[in-house]
Amino acid sequence: MCSDVHLPTMHDSEKRITSFIDSMKIAKPDFIIELGDFGIPKKEYEPYFEIWNSFPGLKYHVIGNHEMDGGTSLEKAVAYRKMENSYYSFSKNGFKFIVLDGNDKEDVNQKGYRSYMGEKQLNWLKEELKMSKDPVVIFSHQGIGSDPDNPGERYSIENSVEVRKIFEDHNKENKTSHIICCFNGHTHHDFAEEINGIWYITINSMSYKWLGDEYESVRYSKEVDKDFKWIKYTAPYKDPLFTVVEISTEGYIKMSGKKSEFVGPSPWELGYPEHLKKYVKPQIIERFMEFKME
Repeated sequence: MCSDVHLPTMHDSEKRITSFIDSMKIAKPDFIIELGDFGIPKKEYEPYFEIWNSFPGLKYHVIGNHEMDGGTSLEKAVAYRKMENSYYSFSKNGFKFIVLDGNDKEDVNQKGYRSYMGEKQLNWLKEELKMSKDPVVIFSHQGIGSDPDNPGERYSIENSVEVRKIFEDHNKENKTSHIICCFNGHTHHDFAEEINGIWYITINSMSYKWLGDEYESVRYSKEVDKDFKWIKYTAPYKDPLFTVVEISTEGYIKMSGKKSEFVGPSPWELGYPEHLKKYVKPQIIERFMEFKME
């Protein structure tokens, strides 16, 4: 599993995605999945998609908010990845996996990036859950749990309380098809929390933590900065971050860890808020999380 590769942003994207695919060819997981913000369907990025598609096993995409950059429509982003829809499900080894799309519009006139799951999608979700006979794992780009940047204040999708209620109501009525965990990307954090018996796990970006223009710093060279104008607003990770996840019917989720370092000054050297040190790290922590199988 990886997330937030951001192919257009990084000058070394080919190296990063190749490292992931080469590692997965060795690990031989049941499937690979990226949790969104991978790249747009543009000719110059075709080789990176080809590297992804070189994995010989099952592979899945999640639609992130940056998949529609550069005027790309949702329909084009979905078609380019050969996905049937932006939300879908599949089953493997006694588990049901549901991929959700957090890019719906709450208001048809809404501009800019969205962070919402609309009525049509949620009705589909309820039907999928109703039909499930196996434990359920959810994937989305935007989180359904809390956002570490704003603990206790807001959540990654605007109607996360409504979506979590669907999950929790389902779990009360269905013991064998329990929703056990939700994986997301989007915030470029390493974070996990349990809310009412469901794990919400944020997978760190493969590439960097976005800091913004207030923390601008040329990290590599003037030449790189000229061709990749967004890097100076990030804190890049020297090595690509990704994880291998084992989910067992014995009631545990085991995640492999991976540690890197920041390229150039750390966010804290640039004055980034100190209270975020706990979550803003160039690493994915090795985790062992238990859940109930009833």
